[in-house]
Amino acid sequence: MFDVQDLSGTFSVGDIAAVMALSFLLSSLVAWVYRFTHRNVSYSQSYVQTLVVLGMLISLIMLVVGSNIARAFALVGALSVVRFRNAIKETRDVGFIFLVMGVGMATGTRFYTLAIVAAVVISLITVVMFRFNWFASNVQRQVVKVQVPPDGNYTEHIQDVLIAHTSEFELISMESIRGGALTELMYSVRLKKGHEPGQLISALGERTGGQRVTVLTGYDQTDL
Repeated sequence: MFDVQDLSGTFSVGDIAAVMALSFLLSSLVAWVYRFTHRNVSYSQSYVQTLVVLGMLISLIMLVVGSNIARAFALVGALSVVRFRNAIKETRDVGFIFLVMGVGMATGTRFYTLAIVAAVVISLITVVMFRFNWFASNVQRQVVKVQVPPDGNYTEHIQDVLIAHTSEFELISMESIRGGALTELMYSVRLKKGHEPGQLISALGERTGGQRVTVLTGYDQTDL
């Protein structure tokens, strides 16, 4: 009574095995490159594993869609229901997601040579940029957070210390904390040669009445 039509005849079991195996290998290559070139402290094993699964999943989707426009629109409608709540902390993380998606799409549409060449070349470029530290900024900057009482002329005293210990500084933000009991000032600074962060902390502590002083060094390589 029911006519069940098997559409798997458009590709063979060998095609499925080749697509899944190749997408797994290439996605794993991208995942290892991400792990090797990761600098920040917020490394996520689940994210790296998701890269591998995503590459294989995109290959599967491309196999299902094939050249059928109706299936493509049906899948777009189905996937649009999915909502992702996790925030991507780094721009490079988005780049790796697009890379495994591109590899998965090329593999799923059986452009095997394109998938292999693209994955290998882009991975090599990523490793080279990491190894030789391309486009790195030579300017070492720090973030200084100082807490002071709301009354009193502490801003001028802080600026006097910053002038003595830094070659340049800029006020980033000023915020009232602890119900107005303290004011937190945040500066972006560049220490002078021969000056250490500990010296800056000590000098600021003497001018702020012993309130908390924080110097963040290397904040551009750390997730704040």
